[in-house]
Amino acid sequence: MIDRYTRPRMKALWSEENKWAKTLEIEILACEAQAELGDIPAEAVKVIKEKAAFDLKRIEEIERETRHDVIAFLTNVAENIGPESRYIHLGLTSSDVGDTCLFLRTKEAGELILKDLKKLMNVLAGLAGQYKDTVMIGRTHGVHAEPLTFGLKIALWWDECRRDLIRLEEAIKTISVGKLSGAVGTFVHLAPYVEKYVCEKLGLTPAPVSTQILQRDRLAHFMTTLAILGGSLEKFATEIRNLQRTEIREVEEGFRAGQKGSSAMPHKRNPITAERVSGLSRVLRGNCLAALEDMALWHERDISHSSVERVIIPDSTILIDYMLDKFTTIMENLLVYPDRMKQNLEATRGLLFSQRVLLELAKKGLSREDAYRLVQRNAMRVWAGEKDFQSLLLEDKDISSWMTQEEISACFDLGYYMRNIELILNRVGIPA
Repeated sequence: MIDRYTRPRMKALWSEENKWAKTLEIEILACEAQAELGDIPAEAVKVIKEKAAFDLKRIEEIERETRHDVIAFLTNVAENIGPESRYIHLGLTSSDVGDTCLFLRTKEAGELILKDLKKLMNVLAGLAGQYKDTVMIGRTHGVHAEPLTFGLKIALWWDECRRDLIRLEEAIKTISVGKLSGAVGTFVHLAPYVEKYVCEKLGLTPAPVSTQILQRDRLAHFMTTLAILGGSLEKFATEIRNLQRTEIREVEEGFRAGQKGSSAMPHKRNPITAERVSGLSRVLRGNCLAALEDMALWHERDISHSSVERVIIPDSTILIDYMLDKFTTIMENLLVYPDRMKQNLEATRGLLFSQRVLLELAKKGLSREDAYRLVQRNAMRVWAGEKDFQSLLLEDKDISSWMTQEEISACFDLGYYMRNIELILNRVGIPA
């Protein structure tokens, strides 16, 4: 695990203590089910529940000899229980408890991530409403295009997060399964009722069919979903990084009192947290690839996936939990500069209105090709440093032969570009 990024609730979930505590819970539940079937004495279950305990150091000590973690755990538990321990793990294989425990913890991690995502969405919804009328320039290819609002940009992010939410809910459902079906999934030494009983108690669904393990397409689905969510956060973070560039500076990460941006340059205020989010998303994508590689195993099971999952599943859930927390903090403390947005909007001296002029000329009867040529030749003069766009159009006799001065000037109405913003926000359905 990457302790630097681990928040307490996620750290506790992936701790060794919690792993063995849940494993013990599964073993005890299996004993309860078998007692109900009359396969083991009810009195033995009572003793098991009273005395069952484990010690992490002792498990490690035994494992150094056995080189098998589940056997080491069972041996340690047996030391505490005594003769009744012979009923623990009856008819089970290691993966019955190991996989059920892993999928249960992954499900719980997913539920924590779901809460994180919902918190971010609430922050984005508030910002979309707050800045729905804050006009800024839209950019395509990094070049000024036409106006939009900062609230609309944030609404786009909210809508993507909603899709991430739907994907995550489905992925959690996919991994909310367990299995206690024996060495090759045939229930030969254990009644199917035991699996049903244990899974219901844990809030899981029995896998309809399994081998020695639960199938890894389920984890690949979950890990792919985390990678996509990380990709969304990287997308948003990259936009903030671009908008914070000195030449643009329309938004900025919050900068705390006493914070330093550079060891060499005291003036620096860098988007370090957004850059961190962008970087960590690459780790998620790499882990996702490893999860996809884990899907293909030999026959009813090999162990090649196990070592991989011990790294990628805790690390990925820890990272996305951290990334969501940090990006939410960025958005909660984001500095937004509407005046700078206005300055940038005006930087091209009216070129952003070029398409409207083109369309109005076409409406007057000029061919699109000729209209484009007339508008573009004036736009190129603005790029070359001549007058503002509107002045050049008003002086162009070829254009004035098709449009009056009032009609040309009307094309430069910024409100015209904003008339559907409210409609789009309503269509997105951001809660008030």
